[in-house]
Amino acid sequence: MRVSEWQKMIDFVVAMARHFAAAYVGFASGAVVSGAVFAFITAVGMVPRFAQKTGTRSYCRVYETAITFGGVLGTVVGFVPFKLPQGGAFITALAGVFTAAFALCVGIFFGALAMSLAEVLDVMPILSRRGRTQRGIFFFVLAIALGKMIGALLYFLVTGFHDAGEM
Repeated sequence: MRVSEWQKMIDFVVAMARHFAAAYVGFASGAVVSGAVFAFITAVGMVPRFAQKTGTRSYCRVYETAITFGGVLGTVVGFVPFKLPQGGAFITALAGVFTAAFALCVGIFFGALAMSLAEVLDVMPILSRRGRTQRGIFFFVLAIALGKMIGALLYFLVTGFHDAGEM
């Protein structure tokens, strides 16, 4: 073999080693982050609290499986490029329904996670004591939820709302 062929082979091996190293670091980082998220969900006690509130303690495994599947599916959707089929009005409406269902599920998950965290940290009793409000906590929670919803709608629907501009 010539020197240039050896150099090409060495360059190829080095490039492959870099790709494998990047893939390993990415996978390991993802595993650590997902482990931390699931540990956080466990520490907050989201699954047992749902089961207790809904009276479905026998379905804790189903809840845990759904959360794990949702985390894996969310990761895959985030990294695997895919396109919905283009078509007529039916396909467009179907894509809209799927998008709305996905957004609803994500919103329910994050809302439940936020409320579980607030409950664990006893935010509501502290706010009611400090703010001297014994009645109307429902409206306070509703205001938080509506504010979060309006903020998300502004962020995603108003063009340029989330841009910081030129810095």
